[in-house]
Amino acid sequence: MSTPKTWLIEADELERELDAPDFVIIDATWYMSGEDKDARADYLAEHIPGAIFFDINEIADNASALPHMLPSPEKFSSRMQAMGIGDGQRIVVYDRAGMFSAPRVWWMFRVMGVEDVSVLNGGLPKWRAEGRPLMTAEPSQRTTRHFTARRNHDLVRDVDDLKALVNDKSAVIVDARSPERFAGSAPEPREGLRAGHISGAHNIPFGKVLNADGTLRSTAELNTLFEAVGVDPHKPVVASCGSGITACVLALALSEIGHRRTSVYDGSWAEWGADDSLPIETGN
Repeated sequence: MSTPKTWLIEADELERELDAPDFVIIDATWYMSGEDKDARADYLAEHIPGAIFFDINEIADNASALPHMLPSPEKFSSRMQAMGIGDGQRIVVYDRAGMFSAPRVWWMFRVMGVEDVSVLNGGLPKWRAEGRPLMTAEPSQRTTRHFTARRNHDLVRDVDDLKALVNDKSAVIVDARSPERFAGSAPEPREGLRAGHISGAHNIPFGKVLNADGTLRSTAELNTLFEAVGVDPHKPVVASCGSGITACVLALALSEIGHRRTSVYDGSWAEWGADDSLPIETGN
């Protein structure tokens, strides 16, 4: 794999740029429905100065029965314009867990044609641990700007794509869920889903690509990890998970080590596991 541009930004780099006029900082914190937490309330209680809140559940295709599916380019553009995010700006995304939901928003921007987008390595926990500045309440309203979305279809896979891949094995499928959920030995958090995984998929729990402090592991460690489960650097990879959130952590890790053909199955197990006609496997 070739050496890539980095998609990460370190805390000291971001702090130096806090007042840069072309910088947009986004708090992309998201919680699963059963966690009984309010991401926006937590944002208002404490966030990086100037950061704006990105609601993953609202900036989505709300007509879909599946959770937080990608919105249309038109809806995404409309929301970005209203948030004061425009063409030509540098975007940094972080979350409160360290590295959990921020990669989802990084991926969403890339799907919409934005390449100048980075993820804060280690997120808010590392920022806070290093004693860097924080603020409360909403920042001042940003001026509406023009945002152009140009959907990059190469970064997204749907259920029909996955059905074809299961048959022709033209891509490697990696599943970011826990080993227990992948094996089918633990129940799914969403009701109505079968237990197991997509036929032929490999399991890399998203936490394995991270260090204890929520930063991404080194390029050498990531290469070893992906190679160990059979990820071919010359073959496309599709990342999946429960609902398309932590699959993006794997997509970010693969992009960091230079894998150029990584996509995300947006429906993930929320879609595949609900359809009895689709093939699944259990065990590791």
